Amino acid sequence: MARKTVIAGNWKMNKTAAEGKALVEALKGLVADVCPARAEIIVCPPFTTLGAVAEAIAGSNIKLGAQNVHWEKSGAFTGEISADMLKEAGVEYVIIGHSERRQYFGETDATVNQRLKAALNAGLKPIVCIGETLEERESGNTEKVLAAQLSGGLAGLDAEVVAGLILAYEPVWAIGTGKTATPEMAEETHRFIRSFVAGEFGQAAADAITIQYGGSMKPENAAALCAQADIDGGLIGGAALKADSFAALVKNAIAAGQA
Repeated sequence: MARKTVIAGNWKMNKTAAEGKALVEALKGLVADVCPARAEIIVCPPFTTLGAVAEAIAGSNIKLGAQNVHWEKSGAFTGEISADMLKEAGVEYVIIGHSERRQYFGETDATVNQRLKAALNAGLKPIVCIGETLEERESGNTEKVLAAQLSGGLAGLDAEVVAGLILAYEPVWAIGTGKTATPEMAEETHRFIRSFVAGEFGQAAADAITIQYGGSMKPENAAALCAQADIDGGLIGGAALKADSFAALVKNAIAAGQA
């Protein structure tokens, strides 16, 4: 089954509104020839930069994402942002359960599930992150960890909803370290994720769901990774912070993924 290549740039805590606008202004021309029917290009700035980026990408083939969302519509949740607030800001996609949110801010599979349902109820398209630490991988628990994250994070969803999700596999040991799983290693894990989805939600959902690789994908390795049968794009960190590197990564990933 043909799936779109989906490349999302997670800017993390980088780029002021002015810097973010300058980045996407440069990026627009570099990716203007990318066909939306073949690939989706998403940028996920910090909350304070969403408005400027939304204005700058209007009319382009670049979509807007956010880095987090709260599960309540409003209330006493200092520092949090609701799904409706994101929608009003022009956001279409939202990252949920990133490894840094889990590590530093207490995210759990249960809160990922709550945030996911809030995003879906508001009509946002979630990018749900899963992944194992180096210790978990070296102890042979990768599949056990991923199965638990998927079971908890996707609890209560039906097959049709799951089919439309984006999962981002983040080997935590490869984020920001310069280490990258070989394409074959990454494909093996992606294949497990897709087979788990098939077992829980059916083969049709597994065939349709998008699974990104989120472990230090760069322009140099994007093609080899996205040429794998079960890798449908990437959730990009550092390489998304410069227009030329992100554009090159997008082009290389699409060429390989759609070959």
